[in-house]
Amino acid sequence: MSEALEDLQRARIALERRDLHGAYHAAHAALRAAPRNTESHAVLGTVLSEMSDLSSGEWHLRRALELGPPQAHHLVNLAVNLIRQGRTDEADACFAEADRLSPRNLQVLAQWSKLQELRGELDRAEALLERATAASSARDVELLRVTYLARRGRYDEALAALDGARALSGDAQLERGRILDRLGRHDEAWRDWVEAKAKLAAESGAEYPRDYIEGYVAALENFFVRARVELLPRASVRADTPQPVFIVGLPRSGTTLIEHVLAGHSAVRRGGELTFVGEWRPLVDRLLPGTARYPANLVQTFSADGHHAASLLRDYYLARAEARGLTAPDKRLFTDKMPLNELHLPLVRMAFPDAKVVRVVRHPLDVCVSMLSHQLTHGFNCGSRVESIVHLMALMHRLTAHYMHELDGGADVTLRYEDFVRNPEDATGRLLHALGLDFEPGCLALRERPDYAATPSYAQVTQPLNEQAIGRHRHYLAHLEPYIEPLVPWLETFGYEIDGRSPAAAAAR
Repeated sequence: MSEALEDLQRARIALERRDLHGAYHAAHAALRAAPRNTESHAVLGTVLSEMSDLSSGEWHLRRALELGPPQAHHLVNLAVNLIRQGRTDEADACFAEADRLSPRNLQVLAQWSKLQELRGELDRAEALLERATAASSARDVELLRVTYLARRGRYDEALAALDGARALSGDAQLERGRILDRLGRHDEAWRDWVEAKAKLAAESGAEYPRDYIEGYVAALENFFVRARVELLPRASVRADTPQPVFIVGLPRSGTTLIEHVLAGHSAVRRGGELTFVGEWRPLVDRLLPGTARYPANLVQTFSADGHHAASLLRDYYLARAEARGLTAPDKRLFTDKMPLNELHLPLVRMAFPDAKVVRVVRHPLDVCVSMLSHQLTHGFNCGSRVESIVHLMALMHRLTAHYMHELDGGADVTLRYEDFVRNPEDATGRLLHALGLDFEPGCLALRERPDYAATPSYAQVTQPLNEQAIGRHRHYLAHLEPYIEPLVPWLETFGYEIDGRSPAAAAAR
């Protein structure tokens, strides 16, 4: 038992430092040593949830509640997991039970309040926040109060609250930058975002692995050429289960909006950001062992004894989807919008050759501004600096262009965010036609939808469509101009201009 306790302590320390890989292995070791220990399951469930393996995280968190008397902090962690799955009613019930067990618990009240804000129930959110304030110092909940003021459009009050703070955390400074942006104080907003991201990166120790990403993309480009792609096996279609629709695109490019539109169709279930495609890479290495690693080991699938790998990838994905509750027979399709799934498009085509791939693009400089102004967990930590955002964007465009050529198309339909916002009926019709679905008015009833998009875009996708976010980069061109050149191929491919200039002319300025 002492060994399990030591492993648990290592897992907690690693989790606090945001070393999720280390926390995962330490928590697994603790569970092996004490498989019926409540805390072993609770810690592993929390780690898996932080790694976006939400169905596995939920399983272990529920196991912790089964093995011992219910504890408020376990219920809170389960509620946070359920929120990220979009299951807000179940999360609300978890918070209510946690509140019954621990009525003046700051963590319970603050997180429960945040849930109500996510659901658009600001009055209830503020009432819970008042209870949290009474149970703690006002400073502990000030950022939530500021967020709610901003949601109500009371920007001056929100800014005054932040300016009165003795010190701002990275998250608080990001929020202040977003408020300054809304007030038209763009240079100040940019400075806040840059400083906030530096703070957050220093706190987490997370770095953008530039050399690794370049090497990995080069390996994918070198292996996935037409002569090899034609030899890769293709799985058959499993007619007994709903099929995935893959929505690909960079974070903050509009993928959440497109998923929200599709989730309004009677034949489609929202899947959200599923980790399953990313899990294929280590699975391939287990299925095809040897000296070569993915993608080079896929040559083993060219022969009869490795040909079954495509079907195993398909069945693994569908089994994970079933555990997440996505394959109930009342829908034909479910969405998967995990950012950077496009890295693994050849594997998608192996496992689901008939599945539809929807690519969403947006003006890359608008994406830069949006990624810099929000804390993101995807994209190899690229969001901490403009330089790394641009570097990853340029690499992903190059890789996607490569796939478009070598795979005879990397997407079945490509949507520009700007075109969708300006003419949603036409874009929705084109999207549904590509998926073999008839038009339904519910697809565009975005504000009437009670479901919740579990991403930083949760507030935007329930608002009336508007063009406020289009061309947002124009306010920040002085800061962005040094980074335009690597994005010229992206800009030219999709017909984007910069302040009325061609991309080449803007880059040469």
